[in-house]
Amino acid sequence: MDRPVARPDCGPDQGAAIAFWLCGLVRRSGRSAPCPGSRKQARQVGQRVTFDAVPTSRLRRRGISGVTLLILVIGGVALYFAFQRVAPLIKGSGCEARGGGVPMSLGTGQAGIASTIAGVAQRDALPSRAVTVAYAAALQESKLANLKYGDRDSVGVFQQRPSEGWGKRSQLEDPVYATSKFFGALTKVPDYEHLPIYQAAQAVQHSADGEAYKQYQPMATKMARAFTGQRPHAVWCWYPNKIGKKARVHAASAELAKTFGPLGTRVRADPEMIVHVGSRAEGWAVATWLVAHAEQYRIADVRYDGYQWTAANGARGWSRALFPARPKSVELG
Repeated sequence: MDRPVARPDCGPDQGAAIAFWLCGLVRRSGRSAPCPGSRKQARQVGQRVTFDAVPTSRLRRRGISGVTLLILVIGGVALYFAFQRVAPLIKGSGCEARGGGVPMSLGTGQAGIASTIAGVAQRDALPSRAVTVAYAAALQESKLANLKYGDRDSVGVFQQRPSEGWGKRSQLEDPVYATSKFFGALTKVPDYEHLPIYQAAQAVQHSADGEAYKQYQPMATKMARAFTGQRPHAVWCWYPNKIGKKARVHAASAELAKTFGPLGTRVRADPEMIVHVGSRAEGWAVATWLVAHAEQYRIADVRYDGYQWTAANGARGWSRALFPARPKSVELG
């Protein structure tokens, strides 16, 4: 009479612990059905489970398959995070602004102009509403680009026309000058702060289709929160090329003064430049301007309000600074 053999995945006595341990290993691998037997059933059979009774090759294959699956999962997760890190570099340069809701993707040129508009408003002590109106107009007219062409003789960010008295062509191609002219006209609109955004923009631009500005109201509102510093560390950029070792601090200082007005900048060895600011919001507007112009002025890092942005890890955004900037100071290197 043949000796009955207990099921390999369920067994008592000396081999029970080993058999159930193997069963659990196989089940955890996700490639085995639940154990059909039990300790009680094994006792009814009355046989001792031995190593010879367990098909170890099959269990070993299943165990290896489980380990392989775990390795593949870990590898997949690692590749995902690695891709997230290099993806911005693959697609080149870009910026992200978070003024509430879904983050906004911008080109570095767009972010540079947006930060300039916010800076001019800061210089002229204008409210955030004025910045929102300017963004709505600029997004409709040029998509926030400093165009050297347009309808008839229109040029620049706001597509202003020299023939209509906005200024010379060369002047209108300067975003600081063009923004100053836009705000000069906006502040002459009666009660512009309480008008709908698109109506205030139309009162300045006199466009053929004044309703066109309406589509950009939500985006303009969120951008104004981010670029005027109402929301801290809300804008960051990344660049495909490594920033040079020596920042163009004198050129950056001159353009900052032109955009924001007198700020009180101080050039040093380390950090290479310190910009003194009067308020937290102003500091974030200045810091955002520096990040958006980092490639142009070879700025490798910006520190403010306990946070730091570095060009080497620009796509990661702002992070807590190991060596924070001094109070009411924006530091760059």
